Amino acid sequence: MTIPCFMFIGIYVSVSFFTTSYAADAITQSQTLRDGKTLVSKHGSFQLGFFSPTASDTKNRFLGIWCKNSSVSSATTVTWVANQHNPINGSSGLLMINSSGNVVLLSQNSTVVWSIALSKQTPNPILQLLDSGNLVLREARDGNSRNYLWQSLRWDEKAGLYRSLLASSSSDICDNYGRCGPYGMCDISNSEVCSCLKGFQPKDPGNWKYADNSGGCERITPFVCQNGDGFEKYGGVKLPDTTHSWVNQSMSLKECRASCLNSCSCTAYAISNVKGGSSCTIWFGDLISLRKLLDEGQDLYVRMPASESDTDRPRKTKIIVIAVAAVSIVSGTFLAVYCIHRRRRKLKEKLRKDGMMGQNNEGQKEDLELPSFSLPTLITATDNFSFNMKLGEGGFGSVYKGRLVDGQEIAVKRLSQSSRQGIAEFKNEVILIAKLQHRNLVKLLGYCIQGEERLLIYEYMPNKSLDFYIFDQNQGRLLDWSQRFPIICGIARGLLYLHQDSRLRIIHRDLKASNVLLDKEMNPKISDFGMARIFGGDQTEGVTKKVVGTYGYMAPEYAIDGQFSVKSDVFSFGVLLLETLSGKRSRGFYDRNHNLNLIGHAWRLWKEGRSLEMIDKCLSDSCTLSEVLRCIHVSLLCVQQLPEDRPTMSTVVLMLGGESALPQPKKPAFFLGKHPSSEAGSSSSKNQTSSTFGVRNETSSTNESSITVLEPR
Repeated sequence: MTIPCFMFIGIYVSVSFFTTSYAADAITQSQTLRDGKTLVSKHGSFQLGFFSPTASDTKNRFLGIWCKNSSVSSATTVTWVANQHNPINGSSGLLMINSSGNVVLLSQNSTVVWSIALSKQTPNPILQLLDSGNLVLREARDGNSRNYLWQSLRWDEKAGLYRSLLASSSSDICDNYGRCGPYGMCDISNSEVCSCLKGFQPKDPGNWKYADNSGGCERITPFVCQNGDGFEKYGGVKLPDTTHSWVNQSMSLKECRASCLNSCSCTAYAISNVKGGSSCTIWFGDLISLRKLLDEGQDLYVRMPASESDTDRPRKTKIIVIAVAAVSIVSGTFLAVYCIHRRRRKLKEKLRKDGMMGQNNEGQKEDLELPSFSLPTLITATDNFSFNMKLGEGGFGSVYKGRLVDGQEIAVKRLSQSSRQGIAEFKNEVILIAKLQHRNLVKLLGYCIQGEERLLIYEYMPNKSLDFYIFDQNQGRLLDWSQRFPIICGIARGLLYLHQDSRLRIIHRDLKASNVLLDKEMNPKISDFGMARIFGGDQTEGVTKKVVGTYGYMAPEYAIDGQFSVKSDVFSFGVLLLETLSGKRSRGFYDRNHNLNLIGHAWRLWKEGRSLEMIDKCLSDSCTLSEVLRCIHVSLLCVQQLPEDRPTMSTVVLMLGGESALPQPKKPAFFLGKHPSSEAGSSSSKNQTSSTFGVRNETSSTNESSITVLEPR
């Protein structure tokens, strides 16, 4: 499947556009790719060739992949670079497959600057550029075109994006060359990875809003070389790209600074301690690939104009002090009396607010009935909510893995401060789960409310979510029928507890495969109660103007008229059951021959007596036919159009575990598919990826769209 260009973590670089290219998308041992020519993927989405980092730099050449039809007129989105740290001097680059079947990138004098070495030789290797932007090496005669000997891209479960496997084996997003562009600082510990240096601003603010920082930063005040220029010090950083730099191995810090000031082209300097003395490095031109390091790092001094430099600050401070002193003398007693009166008034107001806040917090804690964690404890456990600890992105925030001081692993759901609906869902989830105790429901360990922060602490689920397995052919083999059937029964028991056996009657309203987590013994646990509703007394159904949930799982009466009940969850369970049996997504499956979706497909096969044809192929050797057929029958009973025709979850549990005859299902709801031409226009008002408290595989959520607000008819 073609992956859109914007899904890649790339860098923007100015390139020389090419006038020639191969019509083919691959090279064999009898072909080469020289600088000036490119490979183009089959449908023209991506291009492989040589480029220079900037328009003015024609000496340093790199082999990379970029989006061929980029919407940016002056730059190209580069998604992968081979010789990132070893540029080729001039246009002598040559890419080829040698006689041993290894891919080599050669520069002048046939020097190898980058290579792919295989453990065993293959007779007919082919290097091919795919429409996904993935460069792969495979055996040309292999019948399975997905068997790769090597590939440039891999799926990152934490980030949910394709990331390049560069020769440098970069460990995080900041290792991508030019991630934050010129004069941009990359800091993996910040929620916003890129920031501009002091005195600089984003060159393209519009792109920065969407985390596209590759355009970098520009000076707020145009730089004019003059006496009095100073420097801004940045400690603990990885020094920028040294392509345009000068090094002197016998200069002191003071001499290095003076040398930089003597040249109007100097933009920064740094000093490094070396054996027997110190080494001075001076940069000329843009500063690229700056990053903040968590430990160690060096000091970098960036040149600033006199009006903004540290050398000008003492003079400014002196002027301010004199002015303030003069105003104080003139104002005298009047100003002093006014300040005292104002301070007293603020102190009284602060005491009044603190008293109110103390009462509110105390009331919250009494209502929540859970242990309260301090924010510093959670910051330490999650390494300050670092990108490397991130498990997934939810509708109302992010989820991080953490480890407490006693060694216990936890999952921390951090509510997004920008979410308008988040606080209500946060309190809803805390109050609900605090009162629920069942082996098939995720366990809430505690919460944190401090300032603007709202956090939930859950038990950590090491085996990811159900969708990670059932929608992937390779992972699906790890979950045979002997494991899937107990998972199905466990989900049913969890829903039964919510509907009938708990102290409260609860409608989940967002049951789906990504909201079923698996513990270390592969026991299912229903999660994410932010959208759940409580029924009191004998209440069995309700109506809402705010429809929430996920397309493909919602019952018709709920999606159309806002009516929800325990039977709404039963419908969602029926869809989930069909997905678990077939390995196909409710939202992603389409039977073009009969214009049917997954529900309609299952109904047609059942009516024709061919239900077993819909079963996931990886289950064919392990399934018990009687159990599988009974599960298909139960699923069709659950997705019937009218709520009163659907069984309760107590009946579902009995039917799954029994052997008695089952009633005949009626025609299901939402069984028709969509004409391909109309698919582009059918989307929810807001796309989300469901929260998880285990390691996530973001590929499992690409076809899910969660609804946040929908006015019913």
